[in-house]
Amino acid sequence: MAATVSPVLSVLPTRGLVDEKFKVAVENLPPGHPVTLHSLHQSEDKDYWEAYGHYVSDDRGTVTVSADTSVGGTYTGTEPMGLLWSMRPVPGSRTGLRLRKRDICSPMVVFISVYSGHVVEGFREQPALASVVTERWYMAPGVKRIDIRERGVRGTLFLPPGPGPFPGVLDMWGGGGGLVEYRAALLASHGFVTLALEYYSADQVKADIEFNYFETAFNVIQEHPLVIQDRVGVFGLSLGSSVALAMSIYSTLVSPRCCICISGSHVFPFQKSLSEAFQQINLNNKKPRIDEKKRVICRDKILPIPTDPKFKVDVGRIKCPLLLVNGDDDQNWPTVESAEDIAKMMRAAGNEHLLTTLTYHRAGHLIEPPYTPLIRASNFIVQQTQEKVIMLWGGRPKPHGDAQEDSWEKILAFLQQHLYPHPDGVPKAKL
Repeated sequence: MAATVSPVLSVLPTRGLVDEKFKVAVENLPPGHPVTLHSLHQSEDKDYWEAYGHYVSDDRGTVTVSADTSVGGTYTGTEPMGLLWSMRPVPGSRTGLRLRKRDICSPMVVFISVYSGHVVEGFREQPALASVVTERWYMAPGVKRIDIRERGVRGTLFLPPGPGPFPGVLDMWGGGGGLVEYRAALLASHGFVTLALEYYSADQVKADIEFNYFETAFNVIQEHPLVIQDRVGVFGLSLGSSVALAMSIYSTLVSPRCCICISGSHVFPFQKSLSEAFQQINLNNKKPRIDEKKRVICRDKILPIPTDPKFKVDVGRIKCPLLLVNGDDDQNWPTVESAEDIAKMMRAAGNEHLLTTLTYHRAGHLIEPPYTPLIRASNFIVQQTQEKVIMLWGGRPKPHGDAQEDSWEKILAFLQQHLYPHPDGVPKAKL
């Protein structure tokens, strides 16, 4: 390439929320020139993740990622956000990694670079034609983060910017335990007071967790002065979904306005304590399968879906709108079979009109906010035994990425429909 030509790489916006699209373009290339666009991120665990696409400049010497086709790399086709959703650990990385943000007060920093030719390895050993540093945030400007340690409840409360009042959301993750804040921070960025609830850490498992712990957490949100008291919903993934369902049905103290369940099941009869519910599930004595790569597959553990009502949450009693989000390649939980049985039970009870089900082909268990890389399998600590395993979650990169983008848009619309009193009152979240 002639030394007088200086390619220009642009990424707009350079700072954005994680669910915002960006536009990547390269100018001042020779016409018909092969280039590689590459993204690189160092996680908080100090592991490097990358993605790349192969492009050929047009007759004007430009590449526009949102319009042009990647002919190779970690993604192919016209994929505006392929440099994010197709990220994977760089060659030689540790096995079983999962990309998750813990410090949501700082951004995910992603380096976008353009290289001459169609490169597949050794990116850090050769000079880039141009590079841009981008920031991806879960927490919009003005969102407040507050540690919660009251009435026995542990978690983090996120308050949207502005005077309020706002709807509220109780956000619960799955059986991996610990405090997971990033989805709650993103929900607050979209105008919902959100409590990221810690409920399955090792010390809590030993002490057991009673049903009223979740009711108290719901009340912590509901009683906050910035929250509209009758506009609080529950949101869960995996085990958190089962808890959200049980709260919506069995609680006599709280009444969620709506319920969202990602990759969950009603085959978890939770009314008193989590340990009691797990004991019921374990009565069938089924053990997880182990595949040829020694990855744990848990989906068969509760199959076939029981016909005995005592093993299931009685979804026929639910009185609030319910959204189920599932992938049909979920290897951790039989979510599609559970959704079919939920619909059957609600139909028999006459409340199926409250149910909305989204099922995504070839998506896995870990359906996260948009542009999060697929984690098909990862290291996992079983909280009840502290055993370390590789858990198979399922999913394929492209369809899973599509599922995350589509479902997040529909999740936000569902929350806005059922929690916001007036649609025109929903804030527009952008950096």
